[in-house]
Amino acid sequence: MHRREHHDPHAPGTSWRMAARATLHCLTGCAIGEVLGMVIGTAAGLHNAATVPLAIALAFVFGYALTMRGVLRAGLPVRQALKVALAADTVSIAVMELIDNVVMVGVPGAMDAGLSQALFWLSLAFSLVLAFVLTTPVNRWMIGRGKGHAVVHAYH
Repeated sequence: MHRREHHDPHAPGTSWRMAARATLHCLTGCAIGEVLGMVIGTAAGLHNAATVPLAIALAFVFGYALTMRGVLRAGLPVRQALKVALAADTVSIAVMELIDNVVMVGVPGAMDAGLSQALFWLSLAFSLVLAFVLTTPVNRWMIGRGKGHAVVHAYH
């Protein structure tokens, strides 16, 4: 696996477009897990202290699973694919989850709103959009240093 030794975040190969695509890929898995966790927790009437960890856990599971699917298709064994997914997605998912859940907990009534209420869905959508916007520069910085989603690019 090739790692870039040049650590300039503004290097020609580190574009905002590349960072946005990596973030969108990560957000897809993260959002599936986050939404599923919030829906399950809200529908089951779980307390926020149970719903938030459920959403976070599912976001990591789905985020890693999407990355593993791609690298497994490239021929990596499961153990190596898991290592690549962990290296590629952990920071990105962690940042997104921090933002998602701070917003959901911070918007008054969002976590207590039912699944039929606009407040729940609008807050969740806003949290995901904000997570994308704030995580994109993090991913650009990491890719410029050969970390994060740059690890996956060797298998595409």
